[in-house]
Amino acid sequence: MPSGLIALLDDVAGIAKLTASSLDDVAAAAGKAGSKAAGVVIDDTAVTPRYVMGLTPDRELPIIWKIAKGSLRNKLLFLLPAALVLSAVAPWLLPPLLMLGGAFLCFEAAEKLLEAVQGGHDLAEEALETHSSVELEDQKVSGAIRTDFILSGEIMAIALGTVATEPIWEQAIILVVVAFLITAGVYGVVGFIVKMDDIGLHLAERRSAGARMLGRAMVKAMPVLMGILSVVGTAAMLWVGGGLIVHGLHEFHWDLIPGAIHHVAADAAHGLPAIAPAVEWVVNAVGAGIVGLIVGGIVVAALHLFKKH
Repeated sequence: MPSGLIALLDDVAGIAKLTASSLDDVAAAAGKAGSKAAGVVIDDTAVTPRYVMGLTPDRELPIIWKIAKGSLRNKLLFLLPAALVLSAVAPWLLPPLLMLGGAFLCFEAAEKLLEAVQGGHDLAEEALETHSSVELEDQKVSGAIRTDFILSGEIMAIALGTVATEPIWEQAIILVVVAFLITAGVYGVVGFIVKMDDIGLHLAERRSAGARMLGRAMVKAMPVLMGILSVVGTAAMLWVGGGLIVHGLHEFHWDLIPGAIHHVAADAAHGLPAIAPAVEWVVNAVGAGIVGLIVGGIVVAALHLFKKH
């Protein structure tokens, strides 16, 4: 009996060690998947703040909270189950779906550029003239969640590709971890960005001369930062959307455009060996952005032509 009990305890200890090892593997894989999606996380962080521009300060954090909840809902209720089903049943569907998502991002960016060129009214000003603040807030939140869906889709797709060889239960756990960590990280940073002017005002009222100087600098920098983020957000949508399309073309072995971009990037990197990785990345990003601008322009033109008819 004692030997049987000892054997049982040994078995339990072995199972515990195996479980702990599996959890360590899950944590490591989640970190790897999250780091590979870092580029899209930066895009998501740059895109989101423009959706709270033009709204009253007391509504900024509640709106960001609504968008964050919508983002998490996108990831957990829609994208995660869809990603697991596609991985198990029809992995060949993933590239065309991502290309469609990329085309949508390109369309949104091109539409924003067209409005800027035509001198269109800012959404906040126009809505304040014709809608209530509640309607404006709903428009902002729905627009942000819609854009987040595409960006989150790429994040989850990149994460899934990183752990595609793992068992299905590990894939699910890793994607859940990635969803929570990235959502918290992105919208935590976004919350700080949009409240930076309020933090600056608080610091400007402190007794310390250094704190007052920092506070005034933060208040003065806020409009400039928001303007920069708006530009970066539009560029990011073109870059990400174009990148999805270029990658999809490569997956289908239509390598004329992907090959041309890769060739130019490789030549540029070869010409500047000291900073070759950075040069290659920039050229690839610019190439993807140009593709995104062309695709977005075509979609915008087609939609405007359809509306006229």
